[in-house]
Order: sequence, then C-alpha cells, then structure tokens
Amino acid sequence: MDRRQSTKRGSGPPHAVMEEIRKHLSAREMQGMEALFALRATAQQADNAVSEWMAGTVGSVARYQILMALRATKGDGISHKDIVEAMGVTRATVSGLMAALEREGFVKSAVDRDDRRKQVARLTAKGEAVIKKAFEVNLTRFRTLFASLSSADLTHLTDLLKRVREGYAARQ
Repeated sequence: MDRRQSTKRGSGPPHAVMEEIRKHLSAREMQGMEALFALRATAQQADNAVSEWMAGTVGSVARYQILMALRATKGDGISHKDIVEAMGVTRATVSGLMAALEREGFVKSAVDRDDRRKQVARLTAKGEAVIKKAFEVNLTRFRTLFASLSSADLTHLTDLLKRVREGYAARQ
C-alpha cells in the first residue's frame, strides 16, 4: 500500500455514510465529526508507527517504557509496584513483562532490603546497552516526524489535543 492510501485508510466512513450523517448535523457539528475521524486516523497511524519502531528495537512500547524508567533511575531501580502504578496496568501485565525482560538478561529483580514484600528491578549492562540503542534509533525517527512543525505548531497542537481529552473527560 502506498503512502497516500495508508493516510487515507481508516479516516472515516464511506462517502454514502458521511452523506447520511451530514443530513442530521449542522455545518459546525460536521466539522467536529470530520475532526474526530481525522484525529482517530492519526492516532491509529501514530500507534502503529510507534509499535513498529519498538518492535524493531526492544519489542514493544511497554517494554520500552519499563527499560527507560529503569535507565532514568541510574542504577537505583524501581519497585514492580511502582511500575504497575506508572504504567496504569495490572500487576499480572508487569509480572509478565518483567519475567520476559529478566529471561532476556535486560533486567534483574531482587527483594527490597527495606521492605521484603517489594521486588525492585534494575537494568543489567545488557539492558542498558539495548535501551540506549533503542533510544538513539527512535530519537532519530521522532525528530524526523516532527521536523516540519515549529515550536509554536507543537505547542498549539498539544493544547488542542489536551482540550479534546478534557472534552472526553467532561462527558463521563
């Protein structure tokens, strides 16, 4: 599939469906509907791209998050419980991720000296090397992605996305 098709795919319902929707919405509401479809398609495209980037480096976005968090501690480590809370996932999810990272030799977990109920994870030298390389490779991709946007563009985009998130939160 060429680039034009990949950006168009998933950008909204077929023309006939949009025409039916248009009959029931004001011009302003239709703009909102079109913005929603564009946002959804862009979010899906971003998610797919980032997942592909991570698959080629550390395996997944979740693994990248864990390894970067551990790298940021500069050897102090993080408890598994804190990883669960930071990622907003279940303990079982983190357990599975940590087990895989340990099997691959990227992470080492040990019982906390001060609280024996806690497991604290730290990067191994192998883990440090793999996350460093993943960070560098993905930083290049990231820079390319946003190269055409000015600082003002990025600030405006971020503000708009924040307002959209707040709109979703307000309706719940």
